Amino acid sequence: MDLRPAGAPAPLISYRSAAGRWVLLATVLGSSLAFIDATVVNIALPAISEDLGGGAADLQWTVNGYALSLASLVLLGGSLGDRFGRKRVFLIGVGWFALASLLCGLAQSMEMLIAARVLQGIGGALLTPGALAILEASFAREDRARAIGAWSGLGGIGGALGPFLGGWLVEVGDWRLIFLINVPIAALVMLVAARHVPESRNPAAPRELDVAGVLTGAAGLGGLTYGFTAWPANGPGSPEVLIALLIGVAGLAAFVVTQRRSRHPMLPLGIFSARAFTGANLVTFLVYAANGGVFFLVVLNLQVVAGFSPLASGLALLPVTVLMLLLSARAGALGQRIGPRIPMTAGPLIAAAGLLWMSRIGPGASYWTDVLPPVIVFGLGLCLLVAPLTATALGSLDDMYAGVASGVNNAVARAAGLLSVAVLPLAAGIGTGNLTDPADLHPTYRNALMICAALMLAGAALAAALIPTHLAAHTPTDTPTPTDATRAHATTAARSADTPVRTYCDVAAPPVHPRHDA
Repeated sequence: MDLRPAGAPAPLISYRSAAGRWVLLATVLGSSLAFIDATVVNIALPAISEDLGGGAADLQWTVNGYALSLASLVLLGGSLGDRFGRKRVFLIGVGWFALASLLCGLAQSMEMLIAARVLQGIGGALLTPGALAILEASFAREDRARAIGAWSGLGGIGGALGPFLGGWLVEVGDWRLIFLINVPIAALVMLVAARHVPESRNPAAPRELDVAGVLTGAAGLGGLTYGFTAWPANGPGSPEVLIALLIGVAGLAAFVVTQRRSRHPMLPLGIFSARAFTGANLVTFLVYAANGGVFFLVVLNLQVVAGFSPLASGLALLPVTVLMLLLSARAGALGQRIGPRIPMTAGPLIAAAGLLWMSRIGPGASYWTDVLPPVIVFGLGLCLLVAPLTATALGSLDDMYAGVASGVNNAVARAAGLLSVAVLPLAAGIGTGNLTDPADLHPTYRNALMICAALMLAGAALAAALIPTHLAAHTPTDTPTPTDATRAHATTAARSADTPVRTYCDVAAPPVHPRHDA
């Protein structure tokens, strides 16, 4: 029987307790739903196209429908959890994700699948920021770093298993299983979370939500994505393309205006007065745009052009995930010791070399001689880059803005991947071709990988120019005044930082840290 007064916060739990293990299970499995979904769908694209039909634009929207709603709403998801309860919003997100996954698995047309993918992204935006916020709010101060480290490491293992699972399901079963398998996992997450995860919220969270920012940001990203995706089939002079691009540009302009005027903006523009923070996010945009193109096109090329099976294609990029799981913590320690500029400059250069090598993968390619060596080079470049990049994005501002900084960096990475999948096939010359036709895909793939390599080189140049040798944390003068709750969290974070955390950096986007000031 619970004898606590109504509204009293739940007692903090220990990492080694049974309660702590239950909370970890719920957050790891819940996060894995979104993490794995971001990788397995690419493996199933040829099978989806064969079953439901559709051209290049339909395959792009199968990926981007999810990415668009997730990128547009992930910051809002964190704010809703702070205001209405992190457990409550997390449970809603998991349930929403499960229902949308069921619709994806039952889709009878490309239009139905794309619509269900948009709904799936909304669920992902609600559950993704909630997992880390629950860990931060539930565990005792001395156990938080260990809990977050365990969540990160186990999430990395889940990310590594995702391509294998997706390829195996497509090969021995049906592409629909990659969505339907989410339903029982989500049911388990909801059962565990409902029974064992304590509720928490931020009492200092503002009552107002930045609805204008959400709507204008979504309109901007959606308009640009639709316009660039429709361009190859309709031409640049098509009214459909021109109107969509105009909506996109106007939406992003309106987003900037609303963020300047809002009392509680999702994106406080004053934080960009910190040069290192601005530089880190510009590098993030370029690097994750390249990553988005790579993970979209390489798996397609291996199946359609090189003749790999879905399982072999899914496993082809597994070394990247394994390398990041093993080396991210060491790369972060290196960046802390010598400063972020050198690894953030060298990492993209090495990754670009791997991409130029990977662009040569064609018909009859051998995994051991043509695929694995460049994949390892590319993965080593990401290992050297990603952890210092994430640390710089967070460390270039005062600790009290860590939640905002991480949320912005995550949103930038996801927006970059979204626009990359929309723009790259167009820039690489797909025209009215089909991404599942070897004759159309092979030259498009080669050109696109070269463009991705150029994006990496541009990221290296920006890092060399804008990232300092060593970080000096500061608070920009025109950022909002921190609340007492934010200051309290900064003190807690500083104390918790004494415990080392083994961090796994995902290739889809940096981890979302809880927003304590939202």
